[in-house]
Amino acid sequence: MVNLTEADAPAGYAHPAYAESLAEFGTPRLLRHSGGWVLERKIPSTKAHDAMGCYPLFSCPNWSGLSADLEEIDKDLVCLSLVTDPFGVYDEGYLRVCFRELVVPFKQHFISCLDRPIETIVSKHHRYYARKALNRVSVERCDEPKAFLDDWIELYAHLTAHHGIHGIKAFSRTAFAAQLETPGLVMFRAVCEGKTVGAHLWYKQCAVAHSHLAAVNALGYELMAAYALYWFALESFAAEVRWLNWGAGAGLDSQGADGLTTFKRGWATETRTAYFCGRIFDHEEYQNLLTARGVLPNDYFPAYRQGEFN
Repeated sequence: MVNLTEADAPAGYAHPAYAESLAEFGTPRLLRHSGGWVLERKIPSTKAHDAMGCYPLFSCPNWSGLSADLEEIDKDLVCLSLVTDPFGVYDEGYLRVCFRELVVPFKQHFISCLDRPIETIVSKHHRYYARKALNRVSVERCDEPKAFLDDWIELYAHLTAHHGIHGIKAFSRTAFAAQLETPGLVMFRAVCEGKTVGAHLWYKQCAVAHSHLAAVNALGYELMAAYALYWFALESFAAEVRWLNWGAGAGLDSQGADGLTTFKRGWATETRTAYFCGRIFDHEEYQNLLTARGVLPNDYFPAYRQGEFN
C-alpha cells in the first residue's frame, strides 16, 4: 500500500479529484499499490468492463506498485489502456513487465529545465513575440481560479469550435469546475483593458508543473496572448519547480513542422517520452468482443473500441 506524507501527497493528475472530474466517462477506480486512478467503463451491449487511464496522462505516486495492481485485476476487467506521465519513475523495461500486450512510444513532450536563465531557454523568435505581447496584455496568477470558471468556459469553447474538439478532450463545465479546485491547479490569466483574452491551466506535481490546457479568444490570438502566458509561466514557476512540461505537439514526431509543435519546441530545452500502454486481462472475452463486432486486430487498443472518440 502507498504511504504518503503531506509533503508528497498526490496533486494534479495523480489526485482523486482529477479522476472524479472525468466521471462522465467512467467510474474512478483506485489502484491501491501505486496510488493511481483509472476510469472503469462498461463495454456497450455487454456485461463486461474495461478501463482507461485518465486523460491526458496516467500519473501515480508509487510506480513500483503498479505491477502488483495489474496482477490483482485478473479478469475483473477485460483490459486497460493508458498514457504514462513522462516524469513517472519507470523505464520501458518495467512498463513491459506491467503491460504485456502493448508498450509503444506515443508522444514526445516538450520540457523546460528551469536550472538556467529564461533567456537561454526560449528561442529568439519566441522572446521577441513574448516581449511584444507583454506590451499589449498583462498576465496575472489567479488566487481563486474557480472565480474565473465562466471566463475559462468561454475561452475553451472558442478553442473547441475552432479545432472541432469533442469527446473527453472537450471536457464539460462540470469537469472544469472540479478541475479548477483540484489540488495543484494553477491558473494564469491574460487581460486586455480589463477583459480576459486568454488563460493557461497548469498542474503542479512535486518538482514538475504540467501544462494542462491553454486557450485564447479571437482578440487574444490577435494580441499573441499565448506568448505572454508562456513567458509568464516560466517566470512564475522558476522558483517553485525544476521542470515545466509543455505537453506534446499535434503529431507523434517532436520534429514535426505543424504550428503547435513548432510553438512548443521554442520554449523547450529537451523532450521526454510518454508511452501508450495496454494490457489484456481476459483474453477470451477480448477475442469474443472482436468476433461479435466483426473487428480484426488493428493498431487501436482496445481494438473493439476503435473509433469511439471520432
